[in-house]
Amino acid sequence: MQIPVESYHLPNGLHVVLSEDHTAPIVAVNLWYHVGSANERAGRTGFAHLFEHMLFQGSANVAANEHFECVQRAGGTLNGSTWLDRTNYYETLPSNQLALALWLEADRMARLLPAMTQPKLDTQRDVVKNERRWSVDNQPYGSWWEKLPALCFPPEHPFHHSLIGSMDDLDAASLDDIAEFFRTYYTPDNAVLTIAGDFEGGEARRLVETHFGAIPRGIGRPPLPDMTVPFTYGAPQREVVEDSCALPRVFVASRMPVLGTDAYYAASVLSAILGLRTGSRFERSLVRAQRVASSASCFTFDLSKGADLFVADVTALPGVTPEQLEAAVHAELDLARADGVTEREVARAIALMETHFVTSLQSAAERADQLSRFATYFGDAALVNAQPARYRAVTAADVTAFARAFLGHENRATLLYVPADAGEDVALLEVAA
Repeated sequence: MQIPVESYHLPNGLHVVLSEDHTAPIVAVNLWYHVGSANERAGRTGFAHLFEHMLFQGSANVAANEHFECVQRAGGTLNGSTWLDRTNYYETLPSNQLALALWLEADRMARLLPAMTQPKLDTQRDVVKNERRWSVDNQPYGSWWEKLPALCFPPEHPFHHSLIGSMDDLDAASLDDIAEFFRTYYTPDNAVLTIAGDFEGGEARRLVETHFGAIPRGIGRPPLPDMTVPFTYGAPQREVVEDSCALPRVFVASRMPVLGTDAYYAASVLSAILGLRTGSRFERSLVRAQRVASSASCFTFDLSKGADLFVADVTALPGVTPEQLEAAVHAELDLARADGVTEREVARAIALMETHFVTSLQSAAERADQLSRFATYFGDAALVNAQPARYRAVTAADVTAFARAFLGHENRATLLYVPADAGEDVALLEVAA
């Protein structure tokens, strides 16, 4: 499957990607800003995510929440999301509504600040704090996605702190912070705009120029701190969390080379071999044969700076102790290192991953998101077409070499969740190197 890709830049630096496809009468508009929680300064953790919420509170010509109303009345859907090193906003609409989506995105890129008020900030701060209570503080295992990066990256590293932020830092956010963050990062030269689906190229380029062409470039972004960390911790890392949960759950994370490297593709294939669907090793061994797990998966964080993470995530069956669960997961990782993988396992994994990737690109929204992703991280949206070949080039020897290089005990960070009333009984396992 070859995705049509056309890329160009406006004079103000906006990177524009077009992917024309007339299969269905819909169009996806996707805007990635190259800013995330890694760009936050001390005392303002969670600010990138708070700012994502603020962008739906109106701009000079759009009332609060009217962005949602306009898109939904036109028969479309929309949302946004924040990650460690990017924030994105996206709409999918009937193809005759392309101009609406572009006007809405351009108005908030160019004219957000006049609409920002203290009551709006206070409201969205409370929304984010409630989101934190619901998804992190009061959700079983909910803190894993802030505790695991904190365990894997040193305190001074931009990936160490919480994506959603602390309550104190959210309380400290001010309108001046909003203005500074907007002027610094929400600029055309720090953004990728992708349009995918049913549109005519000449008309799309005209609309992009009309709505975005006059927005000035930014004044410059402060560089990120040095993101470099060794690809091994040097010694096992471990944290036990007593939580309001019914069953033990363990995450084991290893540092690895970043998204786009040869090692990344080998890691992706290994993650599928170990933890993708019912034919995976974890499913066959931990769930069905040993009966120590109720669910098991494996994945990469897909980080593009410094170091990525290879993660095993396994939840126990009732009656299985935390010690038994943790030991069983480490044993599976040891087996992958000692015995390696087979070409048959690699072929299965690649087939599953390629099928999922190609199928997902049939969706205009997913296609736009993937094009924005490669344009943001690598400056080349057309790399989306190279992905199946990158996976097919991975061999069993490559995967085995990755496991032996990066999954040793000295490069494992273990985050173990235990039911609160069982915490005192959990033995501090010494994992042999």
